[in-house]
Amino acid sequence: MDAHGAPVGRRRGRPSAETLLHLEVIKERGAGAVLHTHSVWSTILSDRHASAGGLAISGYEMAKGLAGVRTHEHREFIPILVLENDQDMTRLAARLTEMLRRYPDAHAFLLRRHGMYTWGESLHEAERHVEAVEFLFDVIGRRTELSQ
Repeated sequence: MDAHGAPVGRRRGRPSAETLLHLEVIKERGAGAVLHTHSVWSTILSDRHASAGGLAISGYEMAKGLAGVRTHEHREFIPILVLENDQDMTRLAARLTEMLRRYPDAHAFLLRRHGMYTWGESLHEAERHVEAVEFLFDVIGRRTELSQ
């Protein structure tokens, strides 16, 4: 894709409906790769923690899988972008830009009832972030479920 989300090169494909969100992350974070998941726990936790504006996670070794994190004591705040039934990607991208600027240290964000986005300098780093964040979501979700 080019900077406007149009396909380039020999391959002809159709970019995701959320391409503008990927482009905003690239622009704001200088990311080399942006990945998006639709896991069960990212969807549940994005809904459960939406009123708090995000989800704070700390005390887990897996946090060291995130770029620049050196200790399990790290507190990762994963903000949640809440827009009810909004398919206007231009409006959503503008809200995302505001959120990314408000949380400059975040390695990921959740889109309420939709899924998780994360990024990295390279595809390898972005994939490592997916693995770490999704693992942490699984732990938080199961821990919450067991404590009820």
